[in-house]
Amino acid sequence: MFGALAKKVFGSANDRRLKTYRPRIAAINALEAEVSALTDEQLRARTDDFKRQVADGKSLDDILEPAFATVREAAKRVLGQRHFDVQLIGGMVLHEGSIAEMKTGEGKTLVATLPTYLNALSGKGVHVVTVNDYLARRDAEWMGQVYRFLGLSVGIIVHGLDDMERAEAYACDITYGTNNEFGFDYLRDNMKYELNQMVQRGHNFAIVDEVDSILVDEARTPLIISGPLDDRSELYNSIDALLPRLVKGDYDVDEKQRAVSLTEAGNEHIEELLEGAGLLKEGSLYDAANATLVHHVNQALRAHTLFQRDKDYIVRNGEVVIIDEFTGRMMPGRRYSEGLHQALEAKERVQVQPENQTLASITFQNYFRLYKKLAGMTGTAATEADEFLDIYRLEVVEIPTNLAVSRLDEDDEVYRTAAEKVKAIVREIEAAAEKGQPILVGTTSIEKSEQLADFMVEQGYTLIDFSNPAALEPLYRAARDGKPARTFAVLNARFHEQEAFIVAQAGVPGAVTIATNMAGRGTDIQLGGNADMRIRHELVDLPEGEERDGRIEAIRAEVAELKQKALAAGGLYVVGTERHESRRIDNQLRGRSGRQGDPGRSKFFLSLQDDLMRIFGSERMDGMLQKLGLKEDEAIIHPWINKAIEKAQQKVEARNFDMRKNILKYDDVMNDQRKVVFEQRREFMAEETVRATIDDMRHGVVDDLVARHIPEAAYPEQWDVAGLDEDVQRLLNLEVPVSDWAKEEGIADEEIRERIKAAADEAYEGRIEKNTAEVMTYVEKQVLLQMLDHLWREHLVTLDHLRQVIGWRSMAQRDPLNEYKQEAFELFDGLITHLREQVTAQLMRVEVMFDAPPQQELPPMQATHLDPLTGENEMAPMDVHTRAAMQLGFQADEPVPAAQRDPNDPSTWGRVGRNEPCPCGSGKKYKHCHGAIA
Repeated sequence: MFGALAKKVFGSANDRRLKTYRPRIAAINALEAEVSALTDEQLRARTDDFKRQVADGKSLDDILEPAFATVREAAKRVLGQRHFDVQLIGGMVLHEGSIAEMKTGEGKTLVATLPTYLNALSGKGVHVVTVNDYLARRDAEWMGQVYRFLGLSVGIIVHGLDDMERAEAYACDITYGTNNEFGFDYLRDNMKYELNQMVQRGHNFAIVDEVDSILVDEARTPLIISGPLDDRSELYNSIDALLPRLVKGDYDVDEKQRAVSLTEAGNEHIEELLEGAGLLKEGSLYDAANATLVHHVNQALRAHTLFQRDKDYIVRNGEVVIIDEFTGRMMPGRRYSEGLHQALEAKERVQVQPENQTLASITFQNYFRLYKKLAGMTGTAATEADEFLDIYRLEVVEIPTNLAVSRLDEDDEVYRTAAEKVKAIVREIEAAAEKGQPILVGTTSIEKSEQLADFMVEQGYTLIDFSNPAALEPLYRAARDGKPARTFAVLNARFHEQEAFIVAQAGVPGAVTIATNMAGRGTDIQLGGNADMRIRHELVDLPEGEERDGRIEAIRAEVAELKQKALAAGGLYVVGTERHESRRIDNQLRGRSGRQGDPGRSKFFLSLQDDLMRIFGSERMDGMLQKLGLKEDEAIIHPWINKAIEKAQQKVEARNFDMRKNILKYDDVMNDQRKVVFEQRREFMAEETVRATIDDMRHGVVDDLVARHIPEAAYPEQWDVAGLDEDVQRLLNLEVPVSDWAKEEGIADEEIRERIKAAADEAYEGRIEKNTAEVMTYVEKQVLLQMLDHLWREHLVTLDHLRQVIGWRSMAQRDPLNEYKQEAFELFDGLITHLREQVTAQLMRVEVMFDAPPQQELPPMQATHLDPLTGENEMAPMDVHTRAAMQLGFQADEPVPAAQRDPNDPSTWGRVGRNEPCPCGSGKKYKHCHGAIA
């Protein structure tokens, strides 16, 4: 109560922070007349002046007002757009390293030019991060006009660039790119063998667009670079041979959860079998060093107990082929991960194919925490403010809209069944389309958007083929005539360039657009349609001239007329078909309506069969509604329902936050080790010679050997002289009279240590003389880097396997996280020891062939990042049609005009949407024809 009263009197914390920007806004506005009077050359010269001031010791804050005034004037001249005062506030929030929450249509892309320009003046580079290649290209070209006008360079990082092109882009003052590309470049850089091969030049300042999508939604799945693993088929076959010797009481099978685990007796039994087979070399099965062995045993156990031949998979032509459990179809080319497929191959006695090994990985949480200063912008961040502050130390500031929001958010309608809900949605669509109101229908998944699309087709609606500009003419004609077009479009986060065009035209009167809630982010829905987008697509083949100018004028006039009709019909109507787990994504969908003060309306249609409703006790509610006499096709509408659903969403959000936080705690353990390894690699590459490091390693090996075989304070008769002699030969390639030294009267371990060091140093000096110091300097660095990489990859695999089994420690009343930290530290300590030993052993034996040194190349790699919403690999290689389209000059994420597609030649089709009519002319959707998955 007191808090509410204080808020009324003093304003919220957000209001108080916004007030602090007013003096600076006034100062920027006061400079406008002075800056407007400058010539283009004088305006551009201000950039050099600002750079000099920064170089002379002024902070960026000291020049904020004149720099912002300069950018505002440049945008007016180049783009014809002037930053509003609220946009200046957004720019200051971003410059301070916070998140600016700005509603859809408030011009976040333009806002970013202010802090981007200011921070680029330091010369350390600014990264502007977007969610897809299309937006990266669009924003770099669009806003790049302002930066180039002011004398700054702009680069772009998208899929398909080589290292030289990437290095040039990163060397620019401002670099646009996608979150995936920035992250993968960081990982690849830390696998290079020369500093001049690295493309990134540091992590100074990043502005993340759609920050909630990148730092929250995608934080669940790491970026992974993997490569083929050394052949371990013998290990799979050896373990598989032991499985039939287990008895029923050795393991428990839970068919419902599709899980199997060894019992206590089973652990003892398999440990005996592994020791007998010579696979368990030392310690207990559940020691950290044997985590990989445990993983292989578990996968073999799963293969034998949970997977049945001819039900879950078949064996065909000497290969194990997965059978889809839902369709019963074979899925050639698909393989189970984590070694399970190899375990099945061993079980069926077919050739065991090599598995992929993680070469490097990082989560977005840890990648973006590398930046000295991080900022973000989105339309929806307030509901995740605690997470941003807790994990990224980012505060969320809500920026007021330039014009008041006039959208009407109506109460949800709840139906008993999904079928009733879909009928109600279609009735609502028809009623809105009848009066010329544009409708955006939001779904929670691609699958559900396609189900609704199929139902719309059954009701007599026609799916628009957006690859053909002429296909939109019926929609425009119906909008002009004020009649429903009975056409609709589907937008489902698969093809980003096509998405932007579909979203841009979703504001045409009577237009019906079905979209996943997250699809088309970054592009506004403008009432009446987007004139610039129409011009780009409809006049693509029309050359410059009077005819083109006339057509452009006609399109702009028509869009203005259609905008008035859409306004009169009530603006964009957003229909939600289901509540998402996160309120933020529902708010993102709602926020598409009512941009820049436009009227709008939103409503969610739910059923008791929806996932969220079903999880939170819809059975009781269903029984209650039946008792109350709720009839078929009737809905319950009440503000209390909205509040109950919001509370359910808050519970799910809290659970998901806890899961992400838990994932981060484990990843932080690996991240600390990753930082040490990557920093060490950079130091090795930067040094002209690593001779001092090599000498330290060699002396460290001697210290370890002596300490291991001649324990401190042990009597001479307790010394393991034979073991020391053997290890000196194995690791140092030395023949020294250790046994004779040990017999000398009064000799101590220190004396033996110094003699072995002296002998090793002398032998190594001889090797340097033989091979020349210059050659050995090169060889030492290469051996050190390659051995570090090899051991780090093995370490990643072991940590991954350890993480999968560490949860069992909780059964012994131990905290799995603390156990993981301890085991990971011991494993890392072992990595350092192994690095010393293996580098020393290799260099003490190295024989150099005096040929031209081979060019060091990275191993074969593939990048993986699973989209948490679709489950698809965003970095998967493009299909043959897309690749062919790019060779013909079309962008991979741009539609190929229908007129340029040959129905008989799929290579001319380009990227085809799954729901588009197949270009072959069959009349089927592409996904059911040439786009069907084999």
